[in-house]
Amino acid sequence: MGLPGYDTDNDRKESDLLIQDTSVMVSPDQILDHMDILILDGKILSVQPHQAESYPAADRISGKDMLFMPGMIDSHMHTGQQLLKGQVLDAEPVIWTRVMLPFESSLTPEKMRLSAESAAVEMIHNGTTGFVEAGSYFMEEAAAVYLKSGLRAALSCSTMDTEGLPAAIAMNAKEAVSQTDRLYGDWHGKGLLKVYYGLRALNACSDELIRLVGEHGAERETMIQAHMNEYPGEVEEICRRWGMRPYEYLEQAGILSEHFLGAHSLILSAREKELIAGHQAAICHCPFSNCGKASPETPDLLKRGIVPGFGTDGAAHGGLSLWNEMRIFRSIMQLLFGVPARNSKIMPAELLFTMLYEGGAAAMDERGRIGKLEAGYQADLIGIDLNTASMQPCTHMLHNLLECGSEAAVKDMIVNGKLLMHNREILTLDEERIIYELKHRRR
Repeated sequence: MGLPGYDTDNDRKESDLLIQDTSVMVSPDQILDHMDILILDGKILSVQPHQAESYPAADRISGKDMLFMPGMIDSHMHTGQQLLKGQVLDAEPVIWTRVMLPFESSLTPEKMRLSAESAAVEMIHNGTTGFVEAGSYFMEEAAAVYLKSGLRAALSCSTMDTEGLPAAIAMNAKEAVSQTDRLYGDWHGKGLLKVYYGLRALNACSDELIRLVGEHGAERETMIQAHMNEYPGEVEEICRRWGMRPYEYLEQAGILSEHFLGAHSLILSAREKELIAGHQAAICHCPFSNCGKASPETPDLLKRGIVPGFGTDGAAHGGLSLWNEMRIFRSIMQLLFGVPARNSKIMPAELLFTMLYEGGAAAMDERGRIGKLEAGYQADLIGIDLNTASMQPCTHMLHNLLECGSEAAVKDMIVNGKLLMHNREILTLDEERIIYELKHRRR
């Protein structure tokens, strides 16, 4: 007898990988025990009850004392800020002009290569199988690393042409968009890499650059992303410049669509929420980073059918742990919306994991293809070690994951059917060499 929504007719077919007798998060509100997961050609072939007979499989993993769940999706991170750890917290404002912009303008190919290696190692250990890179410099170096890592990635260049930028990164509109043209031509579609067109922030881009990004993204049928509605001053500046709010301008410019990703999206008017919902645009929140700027009205967004994803905003803002981001976000929402309404479940665990996966899939332009362990979905999944102290005693699995989940419990990672980490050992990158280089650079 089959499970609703699960393919049990293929149990005699050969598979590339078989995970045997494990617990499986089949949806955020349903975890099943004693299940088998069959993977073929990078996709989930079936998720079905464990049987004593052996299925033909090239490789097998024992799922005993483990939970397999969809891989986590970081909807917004910055590779180019990976080496800025510890230099942003408690820094004098404005951090963007005093710390981040000078640092990014000092990047070199070697720094970018090490940044990407560091980020990939950190994400793999934290259970992040897919991510959206917000845009930086020397992205070819990062692309080569991410291709080798086996992670699913959407990459962008830092695209802006405002006056007063450091000479190392100053460029006009045509130069700014041409760097993404080159990145797209060389790397889009290689392995699990995509290339998005980006607008670093609307107030840092000319009308010409915004137009060119819209045209080039549409021609190549790829996503466009931008930092949106993050600071009150940013929104006010755009209102003065165009006489309308940021999302209203994007709609008028013909850029707002289901192929647009608005990172942060904290300070939204009712009209902007209508536009996001109407165009089915993707948005995401970065809770730890956002705490110093504004808080989104997420309960209202969800009522309108807008499901934001979660982003870390890069390692300079508290590391690359989406486990931490979800916990921080729940606390913020509970304080701002749950306490006044006397609602202790304003953001239940099931909803937070739904946001992580559905919002993340939208951010990666993979709706209906990633974020579930279901027949036909891409085989992007992580194995949680239930024998770790943080996961025991386990009286409510999903609550344990939200409250106590961390890199300490992530034991295995599979992306597109390929093992990237097994028994906490990364198989695609030389972690020991990368850590050595990071320590040497600090000294």
